[in-house]
Amino acid sequence: MRGRSRAAVLLAAVATFGATLVPAAHAAAKEPKTVVLDGTRLQQTRARLGYDPRLRRALQDLTARADTWLAQGPWTVVDKPRPAPGGDVHEYLSQAPYWWPTTTPTADNPWGCPYVQRDGQRNPEVDSGTDRQDVEKVFDSTYDLSLAWYYTGNRAYAVKAGQILRTWFLDPATRMNPDLDHAQFIPCKYDGRAIGIIDFSQSYTSVLDAQALLATGAPGWSAEDRTAMGRWNTDFLDWLRNSAFGKEEGAAANNHGTFYDMQLAALACATGDTALARRTVLDARGKRIDPQIAGDGSQPQELARTRSWHYSTFDLVAYTRLEAIGRHVGVNLWSYRGPGGQSLFKAVDYLLPAATGAAAWSHPELEYHRYAASDVVHAAADAGDAAAEAAVPKLQEPPGGDLWALRPAAEQLDSIVG
Repeated sequence: MRGRSRAAVLLAAVATFGATLVPAAHAAAKEPKTVVLDGTRLQQTRARLGYDPRLRRALQDLTARADTWLAQGPWTVVDKPRPAPGGDVHEYLSQAPYWWPTTTPTADNPWGCPYVQRDGQRNPEVDSGTDRQDVEKVFDSTYDLSLAWYYTGNRAYAVKAGQILRTWFLDPATRMNPDLDHAQFIPCKYDGRAIGIIDFSQSYTSVLDAQALLATGAPGWSAEDRTAMGRWNTDFLDWLRNSAFGKEEGAAANNHGTFYDMQLAALACATGDTALARRTVLDARGKRIDPQIAGDGSQPQELARTRSWHYSTFDLVAYTRLEAIGRHVGVNLWSYRGPGGQSLFKAVDYLLPAATGAAAWSHPELEYHRYAASDVVHAAADAGDAAAEAAVPKLQEPPGGDLWALRPAAEQLDSIVG
C-alpha cells in the first residue's frame, strides 16, 4: 500500500460506514489463545474489516448487540429470592424446565407438589426465582462485549465485560461457587441433578473465549483478574471431573454426554491440560459419534424428542465446538468415519433439506425454527463439506443477524434449556 500503512487504511474506512474500527495500537494486539474460536482467524478477520462490506455489516449487528448490554447487569447468584437447598447464597440454583406442579400451591404445599414431566414444554416458573436467566445473560453479554471490543477497540465494551465477569465469578461478596450441585433441581423431589450441568456446558465455552479475548490487553481486565479466573476454571474443572454429578453426566448417552465432553475439553484446554483435552476429543469418536449418529446421518436419540429439530441441531453445536477444540490439540473430528459410516458431515447433511427450506422436517417438533441449523451448516461448509457450502446462501438468517463471519463457532440459535 503506497504511502499509507494498513492501520491507516483501516482507520480511513471508519467514515465509510459510521462505526469505530480497530485503532492502530489495538490492531497489533497478540493473538488470542481461544479454546473454540480460532485466534489466527480472528486476527485475519480483524485485518479485513476495513475493506470487506460483509464483515462491516456483521460488525454493525455485533456492536448493536454489545450496545444493548452496556446498560444492563452486572448479575450475581446472591440476588435470587431464596437460596439453594442448604442455604448458601453463592450456590448456583436452577430448576428443571420440563417439570410441572400437579396441584395448586398452598401454605402447606407452596410448590404445588408433586411435579410431573412434560417433555419439551417449558414451565415458566423456572425463569423466576433461580439463577438460570441471569447466567445466560452473563454468558451472552461477555461474549458479545469481548468480541465487540476485540474488533473495534472500544474500551467501554471491555470494561463492561470485565465488570460482569468479576461480579459473577470473582468478587467475594457476589461470586458463584465453582460447582453445579443445585442445577435443575425439582421441587420436593431432588435438590440438584447431574443433568443440570448442561446449564453451563451449552454456553460456558463462550465465556472461556471471552476471557481469552480480554487477556490480549483489554482495559478493565487485569492480570489479577486473569489469575483469579484461571483458579475458578481449575476448581470448576476439578468438580466436573470428580464429583458424582460430573461422573454421571459424563456417562450420559445423548446430547448431555456430548456437551459434557465439550465443556471438559474446553476447560482442560483453557487451564493448560492439553493431554486431557486431546484425550477427551479422541475418545468422542467411539464414545459419542459411533452410538449417537446413524449411518444416514440421523441422530435417533434426538429424533425421539418432542423437539427433534432443536435437539438434532443442539447436539451438533456441541460436536462442532468439540471439533474446534480438537483443532487446538491436533485432532480432526470432521475426518472421522465410524464403522457404520457415521460422521459429523453426514449428521449435518441430514439437516440440509429442512435447513434450506427445500423440504419440511418430518419428525416431531413443537416449535420449529429453520434458522436453528445455520451455524452448524456454516461449520461443515468451512470444514469442506460441498453440500453444506452450497446450502449456506439458502440458510435463514438468525434473529440479530448472521455473525458467523466474526465468531465462527456454532451457537444454539433457538435457545432452550435442558
